[in-house]
Amino acid sequence: MCRNIKTLRPPYAEAVTGEDTRAAARQYVRKVSGFREPAAHNAEAFERAVDRVAAATDELLGALVVRGNG
Repeated sequence: MCRNIKTLRPPYAEAVTGEDTRAAARQYVRKVSGFREPAAHNAEAFERAVDRVAAATDELLGALVVRGNG
């Protein structure tokens, strides 16, 4: 699932931006919703889901401890 989402943690990615996490979140929401771009009546729910997944991704990446890197 979501093969196009790249790994965002070290050592696979060193400088992850908000744009990177948002792109990954958008790809995930597209996959699970089945919509590349939602219809107008679903746009708010779609964007809210992207926001929440991006926030959860940022939280996860901030909490991970990567051993043996450095």
